[in-house]
Amino acid sequence: MAISEARAGSFDLKPRGVILAFRFMRNWPVIPLVVLSILVIAAVFAPMIAPHDPIKDSLRDSLSPPVWYAEGTSKHLLGSDDVGRDLLSRIIFGARVSLIVAGVAVVTGLLAGVTLGIVSGYYGGLLDELIMRMVDIWLAMPFILFALVVIIIVGQSMGIVIGLMALLAWSAFVRNIRAEVLVLKQMEYVAGARVAGASDFRIMTRHLLPGVVNTAIVITTLRVGQLILAEASLSFLGAGIPDPTPAWGVMVAAGRDFLATAWWISFFPGLAIFLVVMSLNFLGDWMRDKFDPRLRQSA
Repeated sequence: MAISEARAGSFDLKPRGVILAFRFMRNWPVIPLVVLSILVIAAVFAPMIAPHDPIKDSLRDSLSPPVWYAEGTSKHLLGSDDVGRDLLSRIIFGARVSLIVAGVAVVTGLLAGVTLGIVSGYYGGLLDELIMRMVDIWLAMPFILFALVVIIIVGQSMGIVIGLMALLAWSAFVRNIRAEVLVLKQMEYVAGARVAGASDFRIMTRHLLPGVVNTAIVITTLRVGQLILAEASLSFLGAGIPDPTPAWGVMVAAGRDFLATAWWISFFPGLAIFLVVMSLNFLGDWMRDKFDPRLRQSA
């Protein structure tokens, strides 16, 4: 009898453990954080992690398949490209490129967008109308076409790509921050600060800015994934990071002519883009649910 009860107890523990694990995974973005942690570690410690020089070619190792193929070798775990460059090393260094481009661009867009959004929502009137019409005009412009024209006129470089990504990032902040400020400036504490003689600059920085920080963080998280995808798209079209710099979009484009014979050249960089963008989107959705009481999900 005791043995059967012990077996029943052990049997009940498994479903309970599965339920607790599922609930924990549902309440916390474990998988996205793991993927993003790997991205950051790869970007920061790329020279120590990468097994090979990402731009050094070796025609002897050209189109080497991944290690699990019969023709594969442990020298190139994920294979090599058409000029013999190690694919794993290029993906690791590509994480650094994506993080630098998206990070600098989103910080620049964050500063410009939040500033314009607060100013537009606080002052209103003609200034608000001018800023919002500027946002509407920018959103109506086909970004890819604009970027291609800029690249043709100015030329390819990482600085130009970062500037283009910053131009892509700022507009999403302006609309959302303005909407928050329109509500916050009607609050009693803002009216009290105005009656107390606080300057407009002090009201915007000390009273309105803290109220929009949560919204800005959520937009930043969602925007980083979009910027990484946009940079990869430009690089794929040949208007982004110039070769031989190891950028994921460049690597996907380099494998277009070898999809039938060397699928790994495009597949693994594309998989890296997919995982990172998906993780950032999931993390942004989770943060939005946590920061906004109206969207907070019950545990």
